[in-house]
Amino acid sequence: MASGKLLGISGSLRAASFNRKLMHEAARIFDPAEFVVGDLRLPLYDGDLEEAEGIPAEVQKLADQIAAADAVVISAPEYNKGVSGVLKNALDWVSRTKGAPWRDKPLAIMSAAAGRAGGERVQFALRLCLVAFRPNLLQGPELMVGQAGEQFDGDRLINELNLKALNELMAELRLAAGLPRT
Repeated sequence: MASGKLLGISGSLRAASFNRKLMHEAARIFDPAEFVVGDLRLPLYDGDLEEAEGIPAEVQKLADQIAAADAVVISAPEYNKGVSGVLKNALDWVSRTKGAPWRDKPLAIMSAAAGRAGGERVQFALRLCLVAFRPNLLQGPELMVGQAGEQFDGDRLINELNLKALNELMAELRLAAGLPRT
């Protein structure tokens, strides 16, 4: 039985990205009553813009979505051995909003990449970026989908080891959010 509200964030803007596919697979397995996808098409963080105009509406919307979710899942691509610019920009902007939306929020991270390591470096870098926000960041199981082009059939994840890890990660996320197992 579906319950809870899950916010999905993909660190890639590309509609057919492996990380967007992985995020949707996570939502399918998590089985929320409501699934919302956060939009990272935000202006570049600029302190002058913030001072002149305040927090942009699209940034506040993302912060409100984080605050309203029972749990959040981030699927992060590895760009040049680090966090994608759009994801880091979103983290920077949301950190400027009121109310600490990440505080104690159950959060799972995962990654998919063309290389064999599956985004290991981005997960390390993303964990460092998130420390200051103090979410309830799950420590595992780590899910790094390597050679992502071979791990999906259309939009569905087909690698059994990755599916097992994703199922376990989503079960842990439901538990952290205080939701019943599906």
